[in-house]
Parts: sequence; C-alpha cells; structure tokens
Amino acid sequence: MENKAHALVAGAFVLLVSALLALLAVWLTRDSSQRDLYEISTSETVSGLQPQAAVRYRGVPVGKVELIGFDTKVKGNVLIRVSIDRSAPVTQSTFATVAYQGVTGLGFIQLDNDDESAARLVPNDDDPPRIPLKPGTLDKLLKQSEVIFNQAEQASIRLNKLLSDENQQAVSVAVTQLSEAAGSLNRVAKGLEPTVAALPALSRETSVTLKSVKAASDKVGATAQQLNEKGGPLDKLSQGGTALAAGVETFSAGTLPKLGEVADETARAMRQLRRTVNAVDDNPQSLIFGNGPPVPGPGEAGFSATGVKE
Repeated sequence: MENKAHALVAGAFVLLVSALLALLAVWLTRDSSQRDLYEISTSETVSGLQPQAAVRYRGVPVGKVELIGFDTKVKGNVLIRVSIDRSAPVTQSTFATVAYQGVTGLGFIQLDNDDESAARLVPNDDDPPRIPLKPGTLDKLLKQSEVIFNQAEQASIRLNKLLSDENQQAVSVAVTQLSEAAGSLNRVAKGLEPTVAALPALSRETSVTLKSVKAASDKVGATAQQLNEKGGPLDKLSQGGTALAAGVETFSAGTLPKLGEVADETARAMRQLRRTVNAVDDNPQSLIFGNGPPVPGPGEAGFSATGVKE
C-alpha cells in the first residue's frame, strides 16, 4: 500500500509539473498584439517561404505568414496571406519582397516603402487589401543569369575567334613589324643625336637673332616716330606738296590763259608767213618789183625784148 501511495504522489507531481510547463509555454507564446490581414499576389517563385515565416518591415519583425496558396482572383498567381501589427506603418506605397536568411536559405517577407504616398493602407479582414510584391535581389540575379550566360558564351566565341591560327599568325607578323619599326626608330634617334646636340647652340643663335630683330624693330619705330613728328620730313613734304599745289593752281589761273593768247598770235603769224612764202613761190619778182603783175615772157602776149610793156 505504501508503494502505491508513493507512485500516486509521484504521478500527481509529474502531471502538475507538466500542466505548469504547458501553462508557462502558452503564456510565453501568447500574442497580445492586434494584427491586420493583408495579401500578396505574385507570379514569381516563392520557394523557401513557409507558413509562420517572419514578416519584417525594414528588418523589424512586424508579423508572420498565415497562409500560402493559389490566388483565385488571378489565375496562376501565388497568394500569400500575412498578418501585420497595426502599429506597423503600412501605407499605399508599401511593397514587399521575398528575402532569404543567411546560410539556412529560409525565406521571409521584407516590407519597405518608397515614400510616394503617406496614406495608410486601410485593413479589411473580410477582403484583405493587397501589397505588391517586387522581385528581390535573388530573383533579379536569376533573371539576369541567363543574360550573363549568353554574354559569357558570346565572349567565349569571340575569344576563340581571336585566338584562331590565322589571328595568331597575324599577331606574330605585327609583332615582327613592330620590332623592325622600333629598330628603325632607334637608328633614326641615333642619326638625330648630332642635331639634338646642336640644338642648344642653335637656340642661342636664334636668341641673338631675335634680339637683333627686336633692336632693328625699335629703331624702325623710332625713325617712324621722328618722320611723323610735327616739323619732321613727312610734315615738310606735306607742306611742300601744299605749296606745289598752290603754284600749279596759280599757273593754271594766270599763266595758261596768256600762253593761249601767245599760241593764237603765233598761229596767225604762221598763217601769214605761209601766205607770204606761197606768194614768193608763185612770183619771185615780187621781192624786187612788188606785188604787180609779172612781166610777160618770150612767146607771151605783150612780151618785149627791152622789157617794156607794149
């Protein structure tokens, strides 16, 4: 009887401790916060995401995943239902992404806000509002992987073409030609060494020449200044030109008319002299006998041997 009593006490103690542990677990796991339901519909793959997965707003836990299934409103989409604390700042510009935890690869919902709208997304448990899902980093990487692989394949093909036997031979010829060109340049450089050595002396001579040219230019400038000064040669030449112009004007106004009159008198005298010469040619006797009629000659009417007119 005593052994049975001890067994009953031990069993009762175990049951009591088990009940206390269960109550403690319930108390520790109780959730007194108020949460609202939201939905996320996506055509992307959500592998790694499980029910009861965490929902975080910029890294802060704000809820959990309640359900993962298929969207009855959009055929082919995956529907994720989440419960989020009412204290979380869920607005109309809030969006979600599927992120993954470190090494485990377990997925969770990451919420963020692009600050386009500050209006709160009004909850409705009967018809939960929907939060848009944007591709995460891994999804973007998976989408770009095919493009990256294609580019890598094209690069490999081009590299194979570049390393073909023909191209290698062309590169070998180019290297040989480059070596020959380098040798030619070396020979040209050696040939230019005397010229380069003479450059300092040439530079000094050029400097002296430039100084001489500058001195000559200064002298020309001084001479030009002297020529242009008042009373200088150019000024005197200008005054002489003015006097010459005045003399020419005086000559044109006074002397030229008189010369014209003299020329007219000379022309009349020349005409008179020409008439006199013509008369002498026609009647030379006029120089002796005057301008009377000439004496008839032999055989002419009125001729007389004595020279007397009949």
